[in-house]
Amino acid sequence: MIRIGTRKSPLALAQAGDIWLGLKEAWPELVLELVPIVTSGDKFQDQSLTDIGGKGLFTKEIEEALLDGRIDIDVHSMKDMPTALPDGLIIGCMTEREDPRDMLVGHGIKTFDDLPKGAVFGTSSLRRAAQVKMRRSDIQVVPMRGNVQTRLDKLAQGAVQATMLAKAGLNRLELNNVPGILLAADDFLPAVGQGAIGIECRASDTKILELLAPLADIDTETAVRCERAFLGMLDGSCKTPIAGYAALDGKVLRLRGLIAKPDGSAYHTVDVTGEAINAETLGLEAGKELLKKAGKGFL
Repeated sequence: MIRIGTRKSPLALAQAGDIWLGLKEAWPELVLELVPIVTSGDKFQDQSLTDIGGKGLFTKEIEEALLDGRIDIDVHSMKDMPTALPDGLIIGCMTEREDPRDMLVGHGIKTFDDLPKGAVFGTSSLRRAAQVKMRRSDIQVVPMRGNVQTRLDKLAQGAVQATMLAKAGLNRLELNNVPGILLAADDFLPAVGQGAIGIECRASDTKILELLAPLADIDTETAVRCERAFLGMLDGSCKTPIAGYAALDGKVLRLRGLIAKPDGSAYHTVDVTGEAINAETLGLEAGKELLKKAGKGFL
């Protein structure tokens, strides 16, 4: 039996279910079990990730279960994964990336200009908040955590006039009628790893790595490795708005990156291309370039 660890949120369960189906298709004889695990990030919904320890709180308990053998693999959104994994664990594979874009969600919205002056925008993401303020300094950003449906409910109740959600998550939950607009990645940079799913396993477990191999998407792995190298060079945490998106065109990889002040008052960007085979080097060099542009003290 292969035990698949996952968070309990509807989106996490949907993602783990997709991996379950993928493994069953590749290996029909496998016996699989989903093992939902409550993480610290799920327990403290009334506090910001910045205050309670960062996005690693979404992985800590699941990784502990993987290390002590209670589960055999775990499934994560790559945007929630810290750049440094615990000793003994690796990303065994990444599946084909879903839509990496963000969606600006709200009724009657076709552009940012459709938001009324001083509109209340809810998000827990410093990256999203900073990029919104870069475009509309009048918008009031208020903290808003919770799963996708919780945030949609708060919008429907009028607690906020707009929010932002990952299109990948909406697609995986089959929420096709959410009001709002898709934001082009060229104009509004996604989070590092957004839309990509990673399957984590023990580095020593060669049998599991063999089972995961048919699910791997090389283009996704190349792009996300580049993005994560970029994030790692910047020492990204939940205290700094950082965005990064890499896309392949044949054997050429293009990475666009951003660091910003939380209030959007200052920011720096980078746009680099290189050979896909050098994905991680490209990400590291882009990070170095942004650090040089920003200078000491920006982060």
